[in-house]
Amino acid sequence: MAEVVTRYLGDMLFETQLGNHAIRIDVPDSMGGSDRGPTPPELFVASLGSCVGAFVASYCDKAEIDMDGMNVVVSFDKASNPTRLTNLQVKVNMPNDGCKNREKAIKMAASHCPVHETIKTFEGLQLDLQAGKIK
Repeated sequence: MAEVVTRYLGDMLFETQLGNHAIRIDVPDSMGGSDRGPTPPELFVASLGSCVGAFVASYCDKAEIDMDGMNVVVSFDKASNPTRLTNLQVKVNMPNDGCKNREKAIKMAASHCPVHETIKTFEGLQLDLQAGKIK
């Protein structure tokens, strides 16, 4: 099973190690953060947008569709009780007309993003605490 490790650096700053890469993550001001990095929900949304973008780009590359200027916009709302993100909407913007007859195929490629599929089919999350055992 793959693992991603997040370490607390102090002063509400975290660092997540993802293979050879590290990302610093901060929390909102309301939780004592200082805007030193993206918030956890921002990373979640960014992972969805970049994953969809990667699958669209891969399809377009194989189909020889010009994707110059392509972008993915993910919009969402925040809800409370419980605190969560809701109404996630993903919009892939293809500024070139060369994809007009391939819209269905591009949308299908985007839907195969594993982050999208996880959100769509998510059934649960196991949360454990191992006091005194630090890897």
